Amino acid sequence: MSFYCPARFGRCSIRSEKGAREHAWRQKVSQVTSPANIGSQPAALAREVVLDDATLVIRARDGDMRAFEVLVRRYQGPMYRLALRMLSSRGDAEDVVQEVFLTAWRRLGRLREDAAFVGWLYRATTNRCLNIIRARRPVADADLDSRESVDAAGSPERAAQVSEQLSALAAALRRLTPEQRACWLLREVHGRSYEEIAGVLGTTRTAVRGRIARARAQLAEVMAPWR
Repeated sequence: MSFYCPARFGRCSIRSEKGAREHAWRQKVSQVTSPANIGSQPAALAREVVLDDATLVIRARDGDMRAFEVLVRRYQGPMYRLALRMLSSRGDAEDVVQEVFLTAWRRLGRLREDAAFVGWLYRATTNRCLNIIRARRPVADADLDSRESVDAAGSPERAAQVSEQLSALAAALRRLTPEQRACWLLREVHGRSYEEIAGVLGTTRTAVRGRIARARAQLAEVMAPWR
């Protein structure tokens, strides 16, 4: 059957209404999670972020696309930064974020606790990154996003120094095992608890603490010149 998607998506030739919604959401999530939109917060959505995650998940499960779009915009930035530092590739990170949110939309009905949505995102993003790392050949150069350093730097000299620090950090992160890298990023960058990280990686708190301790030691040695 012919199905007319929202205006910005145009007319789609889809055999079923379910397929049409899937196509429309793939287009929407691809647009919302594009590099140009990561971290953006349109005024219309900013008024809606007072709703908690559980409420938004309930509304999205009932078919409220706007509610799910708020969730996407709320968490696309953290998921993108996690994937970027795990994979050292903008392209791979963008693909991971888009696929994670598309999968989240499909599986909202299976989420046991509405408040567990963020934990599910971290678990899905981390595991997808780990699978990519294990499947690919080592990369020679890092592709870390440098926009944060440009904004934070007050002079060309400072910008160059911050860029050099980020490059050194990227190289040091690549020397960690994928599991150590994931544990360190989730703890030090994203502020997740040891228990949450253990759940994300399917391991114990003791194992998480050990991986983080080893990661900290290695990173401290590499980053010593910038202290």
